[in-house]
Amino acid sequence: MFRGYAAVGTGGGERIALTRKGEWFLVGAMELLLHIASLIIGLAMLYYGAEWLVAGSSRLALRLGITPLVVGLTVVAFGTSAPELSVGIQLNLAGHADAALGNVVGSNICNLLLILGISGLFRPLQIKGQIVKREMPILILASLVLVGMLWDGHLSRIEGGSLVAGIVGYLIFSFHFARKEGNPEVLEQYTEEIGVAPAQAKREKLGKLWLFILAGLIVLVVGSKCLETGGLFIARSLGVSEAIIGLTLLAVGTSLPELATSIVASIKGEGDIIAGNAVGSCIFNLLAILGLTILIRPMVISEIEPLDLAFMVGAAVVVVPLMIWRMRLGRLEGALLLGAYAVYMGLLTQRG
Repeated sequence: MFRGYAAVGTGGGERIALTRKGEWFLVGAMELLLHIASLIIGLAMLYYGAEWLVAGSSRLALRLGITPLVVGLTVVAFGTSAPELSVGIQLNLAGHADAALGNVVGSNICNLLLILGISGLFRPLQIKGQIVKREMPILILASLVLVGMLWDGHLSRIEGGSLVAGIVGYLIFSFHFARKEGNPEVLEQYTEEIGVAPAQAKREKLGKLWLFILAGLIVLVVGSKCLETGGLFIARSLGVSEAIIGLTLLAVGTSLPELATSIVASIKGEGDIIAGNAVGSCIFNLLAILGLTILIRPMVISEIEPLDLAFMVGAAVVVVPLMIWRMRLGRLEGALLLGAYAVYMGLLTQRG
C-alpha cells in the first residue's frame, strides 16, 4: 500500500508516518461517508417499502372480501409499523438487543413528543374523546408493563408472547367499538393509506397486488440492513452506545413516515386523526413490534437506562392533561412537547 515512499535524509521516517496517517484518515473518512449514504438509502427504502407493503396488502385484503374497517384496524396498522418491526428483528437477530429496544422506546418518545409537538405547531389538533378514555390508558398500562418486564434486564419469549396476546386483545377491543360506533377515524385512515375506493380495489389484478407486497417486503428487509449497518458504524465511530443510537437516530429514522404524514395532514387541515395515529402507533410498537421481536429471539438488555423508560412513560402521562385541557393540542402544547423532546435529546447527548 505504501510502496514508493522512502526516507530521504533526516526525518524521512516522520514523513512516511505522516503520509500513512493522511491515507488512513482518508480511508476512514470515505468509509464513514459510505455508511452515512447507507443510512440515508436505508431510510428511503424503509419509507417506500412500507408504502408498497401497505398498498398491496390492504388492496389484496379488500380483493378477498375483508371489510375496510378490519383492513384499517389490522393491515394498515401493522403495515405502517413495518419499518420498526423490520429494523427491530434485524438488530435483535444480529445481537444488538439494546439498539432494537432503544428503537421501540425512542420511537414512542418521538411519536408523543416530536410528532405531536410539530403537528400542533403547524395547526391545532382536535382530540377525540375515545383517545383520552380508551387509547391513552392502554398505552400507559402497556408502557408500565414493559418497565416491569425489564426489571431483571431480560425479555423472554413468555413475556414476548404476553405482549402479542395484548395486541390481539387490543385489536378485538378496537374492532368491537369501531363496528359499534362506525369509527370514521379508522375508515379515514384506511382511505388515506390506500388511496383508492373499496370498489376500485376489488377490481385490481391479484398478480399486481402480490408484486406490490413482495417488492415492499424485499425493500423493507434490504433497507433495514442498510440502516442497521450504517447506524451502528456511525455509533461506533462517535463512541456512543448502541442504545443511544437506537433511541435517537434509528427511532427518528423509522418514525419519519409518520412524521411526514402528520405534517402533510396538518397542512391540509386533517389533523383530527394525527393524535389517534400517533397513540395507536405507540401501542403497536410496544405490544406487536416488541412482542414479535422477542418471540423470534429473547433479549438481554444492559444499556437502556431508567431515564429512557421514565421519559417513555412520562411522555404518555403528560400528554393526557394536555389533551384534556382544551380537547386539542395547540401551538402552546406543541411547544411544550417539543421542549420536552429537546431536553431528552440534551440528556442523551451528555450521556453519549
